[in-house]
Amino acid sequence: MELLDKLNWRYAAKAMNGEKVAEDKIDRILEAARLAPTSSGLQPFEIFVIKNQKIKEQIKPIAWNQSVITDCSHLLVFAAWDTYTEDRINFMFDLTNDIRGFKNEGWENYRQMLLNSYPQQDAEVNFNHAAKQAYIAFSQAIAAAAFEGVDATPLEGFDPEAVDQILGLREKGLRSAVLLPLGYRKTEDDWLVNLVKVRKSTEDLVTVID
Repeated sequence: MELLDKLNWRYAAKAMNGEKVAEDKIDRILEAARLAPTSSGLQPFEIFVIKNQKIKEQIKPIAWNQSVITDCSHLLVFAAWDTYTEDRINFMFDLTNDIRGFKNEGWENYRQMLLNSYPQQDAEVNFNHAAKQAYIAFSQAIAAAAFEGVDATPLEGFDPEAVDQILGLREKGLRSAVLLPLGYRKTEDDWLVNLVKVRKSTEDLVTVID
């Protein structure tokens, strides 16, 4: 129930007060994102934590001038792989083998199946798939932020190519997918803060098939 209470408390804050979020809270939010499930366990994304105010100010104009960009404590940028490569796939499979301390024939066959498919696909198809995986971690970060009592504002309203240029993402083989400002709501400037949360009813959203 505590998690559900926190999720009912959270909303997409439209104004933040600039107060800094304690680093241990940020660390736990990032850890929740790190632990998120991803397809084949590849984790095809990276998370950039922007604390530098000058960089936030550069991003604000290409994010519809939303004040939360510059008034947040930490701005998270979820950047997905621009494509799947043999090196990227092998890195994660090798990491798994190193951590688990053994090789598994079925796992190695699965590696080969991915190597025979993903790298041959169109890069845009691969990026879209990777971005979906980033969104899983993004969603988990939002829930973790709520659990920590930290406001989070999901943002898709930005120019990805401009963000990529500011952060030098393309040179790293990455493309920005979604932004997540973290901070604390500024209630006196936020038109949304006192409005009742509106969601579909369970009956309208969920279909149970016995």
